[in-house]
Amino acid sequence: MDAYFQYLRELLIRFFGDLGTFFYKVFAKPWEDVPGNFGYYHSLLAQYSADFGFWGWFFWVLFLIFLIALLSAIVFGIVILLRRYIRFVKREIDKDGLREEIYRLNNELYRSVQERDKILNLKTGYMGLAPDQNAAAAPGAALASTEAATPSEINNSRFPKLATVDTKYKDRDMTLFRKEGLSLEELCNAFRNYAASRLQLYYKIDAIRHLFAGIGTSKLIILEGISGTGKTSITTALGRFLSNPSTLVPVQPSWKDRSELLGYYNEFTKKFNESEFLRALYEATYRQDLNIIVLDEMNLARIEYYFAEFLSIMEMTQTEDWVIELVPSQMPGDPAHFHEGKLVIPQNVMFFGTANNDDSTFTIADKVYDRAISIFFDDKGRPFDAVDTDPMIIPYTQLRGLFDDAIKQYPVSESMLDKFDKLDNFVIRHFRLAFGNRIMKQLTTFIPIFVGCGGSEIDGFDFIFTNKVLKKFEALNLAFLKDQLKELDGFLDKMYGKNTFPMAHAAIDNFLRSN
Repeated sequence: MDAYFQYLRELLIRFFGDLGTFFYKVFAKPWEDVPGNFGYYHSLLAQYSADFGFWGWFFWVLFLIFLIALLSAIVFGIVILLRRYIRFVKREIDKDGLREEIYRLNNELYRSVQERDKILNLKTGYMGLAPDQNAAAAPGAALASTEAATPSEINNSRFPKLATVDTKYKDRDMTLFRKEGLSLEELCNAFRNYAASRLQLYYKIDAIRHLFAGIGTSKLIILEGISGTGKTSITTALGRFLSNPSTLVPVQPSWKDRSELLGYYNEFTKKFNESEFLRALYEATYRQDLNIIVLDEMNLARIEYYFAEFLSIMEMTQTEDWVIELVPSQMPGDPAHFHEGKLVIPQNVMFFGTANNDDSTFTIADKVYDRAISIFFDDKGRPFDAVDTDPMIIPYTQLRGLFDDAIKQYPVSESMLDKFDKLDNFVIRHFRLAFGNRIMKQLTTFIPIFVGCGGSEIDGFDFIFTNKVLKKFEALNLAFLKDQLKELDGFLDKMYGKNTFPMAHAAIDNFLRSN
């Protein structure tokens, strides 16, 4: 046994000795020769300084000042980095404290809800009311349901808002019947007349055609323009016209990820903090008509951050893959249309986003524009005499069928595609920009639907070129491309004739005036 302890003692002495030697050689050894080098610097100066002359000493002083400034900058940089690191650590510590406070408040809120349920149950027993009677009067109860859930049943669910939706539509027949004889052009005219006659909202017919063609082309439509031109009101009017009010979701500047959009699961309360966006998305799974969700002021935060998952999902060709995961697994009491904690995004949902371009907003990224249809509102519509028109109830399948029929009936002509290909080559040569396959795919969908809505093929090309291609010019240094812009302006007249492509000519003129 003594031999073992002797072995252990010598082993530890040698190990820690080697460890000290390692740190000495890594940190101290490289600096052993530095103090001796100061003597070398002095002797080197003494050897040559006698022959410096005036200019030699002048440049020596300049070099010394530069060397001192360089060393000072290095020290200053190290100090700045240390200060930033300390601030970062402090900020993270503060965030942890805020998270703990939020968890504590959520826990207290959960306990308050439980206490409220107990009081409601006591009140129910005291008044001799049946649970269903009390539920009908309780906040958050589903008034339109045939068999309302009690507050305790809803609150016991991990998804109280979605449980309310389940209750609202339980045993309801949501079947919708086709509206016979309806065409896209009649639909556009009816909506325009409804907005004017019932809501005193006046829109140009081309704006309505762009809107419906956009709905048939992409699941995301961005409405841009100055304030007061009717961006938000047109989505509200469309919801009322289709007898299914739009859901308005105000975007906040702090939004950074999908949890801001959908909500998040609270580990303390064991409940999902559902957003209004998620409620509207889930309710669409019960309905057969078009459901509109509006992201108001969508570029107050970076769209490619909080909406990233939906941008990716909308690129998938198989609609059954349009799935979002909300919780890892299914539990009793979870929403009826969940499958293993996942929700399939229904095809009858349409996302709209309103956007202003000012100092308080972010620039919309190309990846967002590429996947969306952007419509610009530049002025208010002029009042006109409109026929009084009732709202419609249209199944989404019929609306989608109208879009598909238009794509088959009004395919893009080969001559126009050839011209557009030449326009593509011109833009590549002069501006180093290409249209891309996604734009070409949208073109062959948008333009036939636009024609089916009563528009012309050349105006459809004008819209796509302006809103899909010229939009990318905003990222270029156009002050140095004025000659090329003028050439493009003339090339459009040469290819398509005078008095065509008015939107594109107006955009080019704006570029020239602004730069």
